[in-house]
Amino acid sequence: MGELIRQAIEERKKHLINTLLSKGIYKKNDQHLFQLTLSELEFEFRQILYDQMQSPNKQIL
Repeated sequence: MGELIRQAIEERKKHLINTLLSKGIYKKNDQHLFQLTLSELEFEFRQILYDQMQSPNKQIL
């Protein structure tokens, strides 16, 4: 069970990192994206969604 959860976390992290990279985000506070926790990546992802929702001219993810 632990291995399944670990795998799911890693897959989610990969997805979020690829999405952030596609939006031009490579680092956060001198840390590369792969160094961030899942929670930190989720926060950055939500920030991008929020920013895009505030600007009607931008394409949403």
